[in-house]
Amino acid sequence: MKQIVLILMSLLTFSNPSKAQKQTADTDRPSDKKILVAYFSCTGTTEKVATAIAKETGGKLHRITPATAYTSADLDWNDKASRSSVEMADDKSRPALGGETIELKDYDVVFLGYPIWWDLCPRPVNTFLEKYDFAGKTVIPFATSGGSSITGSVKQLKRLYPKIEWEEGRLCNRSTKQVGDWVKQAIE
Repeated sequence: MKQIVLILMSLLTFSNPSKAQKQTADTDRPSDKKILVAYFSCTGTTEKVATAIAKETGGKLHRITPATAYTSADLDWNDKASRSSVEMADDKSRPALGGETIELKDYDVVFLGYPIWWDLCPRPVNTFLEKYDFAGKTVIPFATSGGSSITGSVKQLKRLYPKIEWEEGRLCNRSTKQVGDWVKQAIE
C-alpha cells in the first residue's frame, strides 16, 4: 500500500510542472503592493527616473503638475525675483496644482520624486502632499540634483509631515540603471 501511495504522489508531483513554474514566476515580481510613482519634473530629468521606477515596479506614473507651468525664466535660480526663487524663499508657498487627480486610496506605496531646489523639494511637492491623505501609505522619496544631496529635503519632509510613514530616500543622478536594485529593496 505504501508503494502505491508513493507512486501516486510522484505522479502528481511531476504531472503538474506549470504550478512549479508559476510559483517561480511569482517570486520574480518585485511586490504585490499597489504602487504609485508621483513626480514633479520641469526639465525631464526627474521624469526619466520616475519612468524607470514605474517600469521596474509596474507602478502607475502620476506627474505632479502645477496649474501654471514653469518657464525657463521661472527656473532661473540666479534671479532672486524668479518664480522658483520667490516660492522657495517663502516656507508657506503652495503653488496651485493642475493635471488629473488621483485616488490615493488605491495605492499602498508612493514613490515621490522631485528635483532638489535650494536643498529642498520644490513647493508644488508640498502642495501635493497636503492635498491627499497619506494615512497607511509608505512614501519613498527620490530626487535628482546638480550638486545637492537628498538629505536636507528628506529631513524637511519628515519634519513637515510627521504622520507620513517615510522610507529612506535616494538621490538618483547617475543613471536610471541604478534604480532597479534599489527599488526592489525599497518595496520588500
